[in-house]
Order: sequence, then structure tokens, then C-alpha cells
Amino acid sequence: MLSDDQLLRYSRSIMLPEVDIAGQDAWQAARILIVGLGGLGGPAAAYLAAAGVGELVLVDDDRVDLTNLQRQIIHAEAACGEAKVSSAEASLKAINPSVRITTVDQRLQGEALERQVREVDLVLDCSDNFATRFALNSACFAAGVPLVSGAAIRFDGQISAYDPRDAESPCYRCLYEEGDEASLTCSESGVFPPLVGVIGSMQAMEALKLLAGIGEPLTGRLLLLDGKRMQWRSLRLRPDPECPVCKRKTRDAG
Repeated sequence: MLSDDQLLRYSRSIMLPEVDIAGQDAWQAARILIVGLGGLGGPAAAYLAAAGVGELVLVDDDRVDLTNLQRQIIHAEAACGEAKVSSAEASLKAINPSVRITTVDQRLQGEALERQVREVDLVLDCSDNFATRFALNSACFAAGVPLVSGAAIRFDGQISAYDPRDAESPCYRCLYEEGDEASLTCSESGVFPPLVGVIGSMQAMEALKLLAGIGEPLTGRLLLLDGKRMQWRSLRLRPDPECPVCKRKTRDAG
């Protein structure tokens, strides 16, 4: 039940017919896991908090570094040396004091990761390495929890959604082989500052759409952004019938 203050605070969302009170209630009741509080996770978390998502679980084992500040706008220079989850929590509380925040200042693996995924309604993969992306994908499909995945490097970004509740949805493992782990990082290759903000904001938008059943999500589609030319490409993704993560008996039978 929204209070009078919340009705006023979120009035510009509630007046959208696609959102209305029901959508805002769905956001307020939601618990979202965000893995990575850097260039992608920062803007994603900020918009989710501002929109009125009830609880955010922030996961990152890194500390704020001066080299992060060129793009990771959720962190201030005064937070250098501080845990990213703590710095992000302070910023998010300043945006919306009513949002509930849980912080995990460690890298989640195995059963600990699976447990966190089972306890949320949606996961945002804002990490920067393939090992974490594969682990999150497997945990989400095992738990039946939708996953919104983003990535950005140099001038190139990408975003997609993987939803185990949808029988036609592929998973991240359908797109990338486990052997494709030689990935570039921002520290090795650089990244254009606003690019991570674009992709992270879109991750928040997809999360809110999925939670409230709005429009057409990016399930089964991969959006690729060429930032230098400001050109988008949309690729249709199909489930791999031999995928070890998401194949279903119905697919095998077909």
C-alpha cells in the first residue's frame, strides 16, 4: 500500500497507463540483486532506487579507486578506498531513503550465489568477467529468476534479457561458449565514460518492464551499440537445443 508521500513521489510513473498503481506496487514489492557496482551497476541501481524498487541487494568485492571515477558516477572521490557496496549504499540512500539495501562485500560463488539468486525477483548482471556471467546465468535458470545482462568496453555496448519463465527464452550460455573467457576489461582497453551510463540505465529500464509486465522485454534479443557512430543493431537470439544450462525436455522432444 503506497503512502500519500509515495503517491506524490512516484506520481509521474503512476500516471503512465502501463504502470499505474499496480506497476508501482510491483516495484515496491520487488527485491533485485545487482552484481557489480561500477559503471553499469551504479546508474542501474540509482534509477531502480529512484523508481521505488523495494529492496536492492548490492554485491561487489572491490574498493573505489581513483581510476573508477571517470565513469562510475555513483562513487565520489571522497569514497576512494571504501568498499563499493558501502559507497553505493550511501549514494542510493541519498536518492531515496525508503529503499531497503543489503550489501555483500565479497565475490559470491557456489551455494552462496545460488542462495542469493533464489531469494530475489530479478538479477542484474553488471559484472566485468565471463566467469561471473556464466555463474549468474546458471543460478538464474536453476532458480527460475529473470536475468538482465549488460556489458560495455571501449565504445561498444550490449544488453539482453534472459527469462527462464519463458519457454522460448535463450540463456547467456546459448550465446557464448564457456571457452570464450578471454574477455577484455576496462582497465586493459579503456571505456568511453557515458557508454556505461547508457547501458546501465537500459538495464534498469528492462528490469522495471519485466517486474511490471510492461511492453516487450529484450528476451530473445541482443542489442548492440556502436557508440562512435551511435548505431544500434538488434539480433534475434534462439535457444540452443543442446545448451547444458537451459535446454528443456519439450525442446529435446521437438
